[in-house]
Amino acid sequence: MSVQERKARERADRERLIVATARELAEQQGWDAVTTRRLAERIEYSQPVLYSHFRGKREIIGAVALQGATELAASVRTAAAAADGPRERVTALARAYLDFAERNPAVYDALFQLDGGLPYAREDTPEPLKDAFAALMETLGEVAGDASHPGVFTETFWAALHGLATLTRAGRLPAEFAAERVRLLVERLPAG
Repeated sequence: MSVQERKARERADRERLIVATARELAEQQGWDAVTTRRLAERIEYSQPVLYSHFRGKREIIGAVALQGATELAASVRTAAAAADGPRERVTALARAYLDFAERNPAVYDALFQLDGGLPYAREDTPEPLKDAFAALMETLGEVAGDASHPGVFTETFWAALHGLATLTRAGRLPAEFAAERVRLLVERLPAG
């Protein structure tokens, strides 16, 4: 291995460590606890080293969001693939989405609540974000019905899931009715 290859590998390892540490700290104590100073202390690198990878917290949030998008896409695809029939796949997708949001609140916030400097719903949207949406649309497009554009239908269903996740987490909806809410959403899908 050349010196350049070794340095590139070490840089990538440091970057993964920064993102993993930020994510862990955010999951434990919230995003307010994630500062470059605290990260530098935890990973035992200087703040200038952190700044050589990320210009600040916003970019770190963006890196966590991209990682989370990849995980969310895999989660909903796996859940949907294990179900038989279009409506069953939608139910599995919805449960996987809501479970992801509940298990990974800081990552979910990085994806959908905080400014990570990432463009959404544009041509220059990063691939992991596009793929997470595609993972939803693969299943939801099956049930969109002829009168609905699959992308618009997916956006609307996703908005409903996001609302359920956010309101449940904020204590505005009782958690014990989560399965009933998913059932109601799926029951109202277009016939098909």
